Amino acid sequence: MLPIERHEAIVEAVSAGQAISTDELVRRLSVSAETVRRDLALLEEKGAIRRVHGGAASVADHRGVEPSFTERSMIGHQAKAQMAKVAVRLLRNGQTIVIDIGTTAVAVARAIPREFRGTVITPSLPVAVELADRPGIDVVIAGGRVRPGDLACSNSHTKAFFADVYADIALLGSGGVDARAGLTDFHLDEVDVRRTIIANSARSYILADAAKLSQVAPYRVCGLGEVDGLITDQYPPPSIAAAFEETGGAVLSARPATHSGG
Repeated sequence: MLPIERHEAIVEAVSAGQAISTDELVRRLSVSAETVRRDLALLEEKGAIRRVHGGAASVADHRGVEPSFTERSMIGHQAKAQMAKVAVRLLRNGQTIVIDIGTTAVAVARAIPREFRGTVITPSLPVAVELADRPGIDVVIAGGRVRPGDLACSNSHTKAFFADVYADIALLGSGGVDARAGLTDFHLDEVDVRRTIIANSARSYILADAAKLSQVAPYRVCGLGEVDGLITDQYPPPSIAAAFEETGGAVLSARPATHSGG
């Protein structure tokens, strides 16, 4: 297959599904992973696709519409696993923890050590299922309307539930993280729920892989100064790092910043 044919096939695949993994492209195109990565880099330069961890996503849909839970589950497995390892290092036995919604939240739940003892409260059905058989964890799920895809509870009942929850630490999902816009989300009825979780938690951290950094989803949750930090897979752009430094927040990265010697 000629390079131009591969490029057309990649753009078509991304347009059809909004996201596709590198492994799937290797299978479909019968080429090496290195060839696919070179193709993706070239197509991103041309503005035809957007590279994300583990694959590619549609440029058109990266701001206004969130890819489906299934599409997000296809890509970035390694990045999410790395972030999850960073997140669970913050946990201590006996704590009450809120784990928010999304594919990274599920990865965090999966990464909690089997010997952990404490309470996990979540609006996510997949997170609850992941932890349901842990004998040392008391799993509490918020009520409310269940949104398809993420299987997330969100409405006024969910907000009222979290108004009476005072957690030691909250690990928050995100639609985008930007130095100016702050933490943003794609679902309006989930904004107030997340604000309530942040207000009542002793500490709160945003979970966001590199693809979400410097991105702005339609609805603002809060400024970066209203949370205690960011958990990410790569060190964030300077503007985001500076915003957290200015407000005293922590940036916890699975891949620390690299500095050139002088």
